[in-house]
Amino acid sequence: MKIYDGQIVKPGYVIIRQRGTKFLPGKNVGLGDDDTIYALKEGRVKFKTIRKTTFSGKKVWKKIVHVIPE
Repeated sequence: MKIYDGQIVKPGYVIIRQRGTKFLPGKNVGLGDDDTIYALKEGRVKFKTIRKTTFSGKKVWKKIVHVIPE
């Protein structure tokens, strides 16, 4: 984790370096080839947890990363 919830980022800032997709990209956030999550716009970082259904019907909790413009 490079940037935490509530911190300000600029476009191109790396928010999370990860192996696999433990965190998923949300609004104004991009996903690199190596699963790095980075900011697409300037704003404040917000983390959110949602319940998602997989292709097999299993329900899992996933963490989403958003950048909210100010």
